[in-house]
Amino acid sequence: MKKLFILVLMLPTPALLAQDIKKDFPQSFTIKVTNPSHLGRGQVLALISTSQVKKAAPKFSHKAFVVTDGVKEIPSQYNHTGADAGIALVLDTLAPSASRTLTIRFHPTATIAHNYPKRTQAELSHKIDGAWQGREYMGGKFQPVTSLRVPPEHKDHSWFIRYEGPGWESDKVGYRFYLDQRNAIDVFGKKTTDMVLQQVGLDGFESYHHLQPWGMDVMKVGKAVGLGSPAILANGQAVRIEKTDSVRCRISENGVVYSAIQTHYAGWQVESKKYDVNADLSIHAGTRLSHLRLTFSQKPEQFCTGIVKDKAAPLVTKKGDDKRWAYMATFGKQSLNDDNLGLAVFFRPKDETGFTADPYSHLVQLKPADTLVEYYFLAAWSGEPGGIQSEQQFYAYLDGVAAQLAEPVKVEVGK
Repeated sequence: MKKLFILVLMLPTPALLAQDIKKDFPQSFTIKVTNPSHLGRGQVLALISTSQVKKAAPKFSHKAFVVTDGVKEIPSQYNHTGADAGIALVLDTLAPSASRTLTIRFHPTATIAHNYPKRTQAELSHKIDGAWQGREYMGGKFQPVTSLRVPPEHKDHSWFIRYEGPGWESDKVGYRFYLDQRNAIDVFGKKTTDMVLQQVGLDGFESYHHLQPWGMDVMKVGKAVGLGSPAILANGQAVRIEKTDSVRCRISENGVVYSAIQTHYAGWQVESKKYDVNADLSIHAGTRLSHLRLTFSQKPEQFCTGIVKDKAAPLVTKKGDDKRWAYMATFGKQSLNDDNLGLAVFFRPKDETGFTADPYSHLVQLKPADTLVEYYFLAAWSGEPGGIQSEQQFYAYLDGVAAQLAEPVKVEVGK
């Protein structure tokens, strides 16, 4: 008679997982994330500020914490600087008018690392071991850095910075801006949800203008404001941040669910005036939206931003109201791959003082709140996984985004 051997594999039960988490992270407090809108939303960024965390848990340590929804662990990170300093997390869904209570557990003295999937990235690389010859950097190799004071020799096509500036991306889309006298924002369309910027521009500036397995540069900037680039209107022309005394750029966050870039422009000259400007760019997991905050040393006049003009993509503007942010947008076969690309800039209705244009760009003029200018922008390429294919889809999507911006989620901290 044959004997039957049965192998029993003991898997952790939810109760055991909960016990392990409590042992590793013995102290805790709760937060409640509420959707005030009658519309459901996905990929929801929730931020718990440093001051909120300290008030709820004075012994909190960012070196050992975890966010849970019942027994489910929610990927999170701790932002150390900027307006979004504190705990950042992204919820997959939040039903209409619903709330979710999460627990933040921590160990006050330990260090416990996590290995969450990376869904955002910010990076900057420049060459080392070469030499400047006039305005060109010859030889050398690229090295990732967290900060850079832009050398005075550096201009467009100096071969010094990989893909000519810093980049930031989510699992939806990638962006870059030219860290030279152009200071314009460009778009990388992605054919994958993986992080790709580390692969871009290793062989020069040409390859990413053609379709690669990861995607490509899908927008032509030229002399335009690109997508959402800061500018000031002077003599009927949008003047980008071209003339400066100095520029410093740093990767302030390169996280799993949130990444950000901070740039300081000293002495931006527009006609007879000069401004010092701090620019904070950020993106979070699961979104195409990029957030830009600009803080000026003095209130700027005639601030504007906008979208590059393209005959294949007519301009659409919506004024917005108490329930929706305003936006300007274009959609059509305007990508460098000759397929559909949607571009949009969102702003508070009260900030808009008029729509205009110059020879290269569709423009909106924004009234600063004292010395602060704040807005969002996005790109949606038809070639991305599950990409938006039609104009009708695109504008329905923008209306949803505009509604969510007008009614952001509320985060309450408990004990």
